[in-house]
Amino acid sequence: MARRKAPHIPDAILDQLLAGADPKAAFEANGLIDALKKALAERALNAEMDHHLAGEEAGNTRNGYGRKTVTTETGRIELAIPRDRQATFDPQLIARYQRRFPGFDDKIVSMYARGMSAREIVGHLRELYSIEVSPDLISTVTDAVLEEVATWQARPLDPVYPLVFFDALRIKVRDEGLVRNKAVHIALGVRANGSKEILGLWLEQNEGAKFWLRVMNELRNRGVEDVLLAVVDGLKGFPDAIRAVFPETMVQTCIVHLLRHSLDFVSYKDRKPVAAALKDIYRAVDATAAEAALTAFEAGPWGQRYQAIGQSWRRAWSEVVPFYAFPGEVRRILYTTNAIEALNATLRRAVRARGHFPTDEAALKLLYLVLNRSEKAWKMGPREWIMAKAQFAIIFGERFTKAMAA
Repeated sequence: MARRKAPHIPDAILDQLLAGADPKAAFEANGLIDALKKALAERALNAEMDHHLAGEEAGNTRNGYGRKTVTTETGRIELAIPRDRQATFDPQLIARYQRRFPGFDDKIVSMYARGMSAREIVGHLRELYSIEVSPDLISTVTDAVLEEVATWQARPLDPVYPLVFFDALRIKVRDEGLVRNKAVHIALGVRANGSKEILGLWLEQNEGAKFWLRVMNELRNRGVEDVLLAVVDGLKGFPDAIRAVFPETMVQTCIVHLLRHSLDFVSYKDRKPVAAALKDIYRAVDATAAEAALTAFEAGPWGQRYQAIGQSWRRAWSEVVPFYAFPGEVRRILYTTNAIEALNATLRRAVRARGHFPTDEAALKLLYLVLNRSEKAWKMGPREWIMAKAQFAIIFGERFTKAMAA
């Protein structure tokens, strides 16, 4: 979307407005900027009234003005709101019961999305703008996001996604007087043109294959007919849950998760050399060479010292093998530039800043806003996607062609 240009204001008008005054004073509370907001708002309100009366039946006329104080990002201003005799005028710029200037709510939501609590936002507004608002007001503004979340979560999806990353991360939520760990389930889809879309966000007590099956059915009900390649963590039963709904889907264990799980068995001082030894497995040219590298690792000193690593790779091997069918460019999308890992890092930063959440709804609000901000910042897919498309077209044939046509 093209960025809208700011209107050009002639220097002569600016000179007339400043009229020799200190330019710094223009930005202070009740300075020139606030005066301009007031004047422009009242002019727009009067224009709205003229338009309203032009469409009304004869007999309705102006009936003076009412006074309303609204909060802006720089302070409070008092507006003269035009009235009509039949009391049918409901302005769009400042709605009848609205007490905050357009854009003020957006600033509150933006601060909340950056991980600030309601009380931190109150202190921020007081310190920077000398505005006194209550934590309840912040909660009211951000609670409006919950309706948006519900609409977003139920929206229709594309019929085919060439690639979907499924993952879950843990957060702390207060529940029945106790702070409990809960799992946030996330599905990140990649369209045929390489653009990314967050398909959904689900909060549940624990991550499990049964819950993921529910997620798959929800995606099906929202219009998804096929997923060509699903990248998952090593959760037991997860591949079966996917194939129960999308039987043709190729399931790939996330190499990043597998490596991280492997290093969980390793003492801190050994992690670097063990990680280096594992490179021979996931950098192998094909599945045969990879299995030979895994056998060599198991027989080597690190494999002997940490036998659980080889066992974990063996258990996941049937979902690791698809990785080796792809060239380096596609592997980088699945591993080096793994989109879900970058997204999770953003979510973890926001969660760490908050500590724990008072309710499930508070968690959903913040996570949705963080995801929404991330999605707006995304551009087209990585440069490797050009090569990936050619590979996907060969491997998946008409199924990928259908994704291109969607």
